[in-house]
Amino acid sequence: MAASKKRKADDDGGDEMSVSPMSSPAISHRQLSRPVKKARAAEMTGRLLPLPRLLEALDASQLRTILQTICDHHPDISQQVADNAPRPTPASTLRLLGEYQDRLRSAMPYGHSSADYNYYRVKQPLIALVEAISEYTRQFLPPVESQTSASLEFLDGTTKIIHQLPDWDSPTYRQHKEGAYDEIARAWAVVIQEASKRGGGGFTSLLLSEHWDQILSKHNQQSGGRLEAAMSALSQHVGWMGASGGNGGANASNDPNSIRNQLMNGTFGSPVRVGPW
Repeated sequence: MAASKKRKADDDGGDEMSVSPMSSPAISHRQLSRPVKKARAAEMTGRLLPLPRLLEALDASQLRTILQTICDHHPDISQQVADNAPRPTPASTLRLLGEYQDRLRSAMPYGHSSADYNYYRVKQPLIALVEAISEYTRQFLPPVESQTSASLEFLDGTTKIIHQLPDWDSPTYRQHKEGAYDEIARAWAVVIQEASKRGGGGFTSLLLSEHWDQILSKHNQQSGGRLEAAMSALSQHVGWMGASGGNGGANASNDPNSIRNQLMNGTFGSPVRVGPW
């Protein structure tokens, strides 16, 4: 009886041991549904900006510096830039000269100071402004600039800037303003001479109808007669032609500041005090 029970126990134990863990439904299911290993995320690494983004991030001053450096080292690129860059307009150039003028004003000391101190405080921005005026003026002279109206617009605005340059008693300190007046006067003369050759009566009509004779006369008065070269060119190439016809001529004949009346009254070229304008 004991032997029979033992065998039964052994048989039962053998049945339990005969069940393989691999054959267990629960275990088998767990093994088939185990998580799949996730793909490794791509690592982020630094990299330089593409050129369009890099240029986008630079301000105008930085771009000019970089471009100038490249052009200095590569003359062929310099020529390409010069050939393809849009030409400055009178308005854009006068705005730029205004920025030079602002730097000059900012350098002027406050309060009462000696002329020597004032001059050396503003000398650097003053020279920078005068040199910029000289170089940009040539851009608006014929044959580079063929539009007389553009030349006259630029010369008018630039002459106003020159009027506002500081004055000193010392001839040494005054040389910058005196030189600027001399150069701008010759520029006015060149524009008038060349335009009169090309335009003839049409140029005279433009000059008088838009009152450029009066504008130039006022500039000459405000400069203390330093624009004599321009006034001489105006009287030589225009005189009082056109004063007898059209509204422009009527206005010119009634205006004591017109070239026609100055010539007829013998006051041409005489410095005359004028009010603010």
